[in-house]
Amino acid sequence: MFDIGFPELLLVSVVALLVVGPDRLPESIRTLTLWLGRFRRSFANIKQEIENEIGADEIRAQIYNESILEDIAKSKETLEDVRSELTGAIAEVDGSVTDLKAETNLKLRSKQSEEPGDDISRNSSG
Repeated sequence: MFDIGFPELLLVSVVALLVVGPDRLPESIRTLTLWLGRFRRSFANIKQEIENEIGADEIRAQIYNESILEDIAKSKETLEDVRSELTGAIAEVDGSVTDLKAETNLKLRSKQSEEPGDDISRNSSG
């Protein structure tokens, strides 16, 4: 909080000892810390009242919810991208399968049309 090092603390202690005196110094330190504690508590109470008045908890919750909604939207976009890529890949594979079926059917038909002719030529020569 305060950037007070050992030399500064030592200087303040010596000045307090000279000003207040060794007899009243412990009592003065106790009184000072008592007042500092009261000041901190009152400041914390004021801060809490201000936060309650402006609805800081609600604002924090709303910001948190908005960040979650943003994350959900990003995830949804990512899933839509993956879905479109998969749809394209499926269509491509589907087209390849259809082409392979057509080629296979053509080859089967050509073999079937060749086979009866071979049987006829074998029968006539034999």
